[in-house]
Amino acid sequence: MFDRITSDTAILGGKPIIRGTRISVAMILEWIASGASRDDILRKHPHLAAEDVEQAASYAAASIRNDVLLTAEGACETLRFRVADG
Repeated sequence: MFDRITSDTAILGGKPIIRGTRISVAMILEWIASGASRDDILRKHPHLAAEDVEQAASYAAASIRNDVLLTAEGACETLRFRVADG
C-alpha cells in the first residue's frame, strides 16, 4: 500500500521517510501546509516522484484516521472520575 514510505531507526530516528531519501513524511506535509503544490515540491526536489508526494500525504492521513484526541481538560476529568471511584 505504501511501498514508497519506509522507516529505519538509523535514519531520522525512525520517522517515516520517502524510500531512498532522508526526506520525512512530516517534511512533505510541512511543505504542503506552507502552500507548496505537488509540482512545486517536485521542481525543488527533482529526485522525488509524484507518487512519493502522494503516498506521503496518504500515509499521514491513514496514520491519523482513527486517532482519538484527548485534551488535557478531558484527561483531568477522566482521572478525577477514576480516583473518585477507586
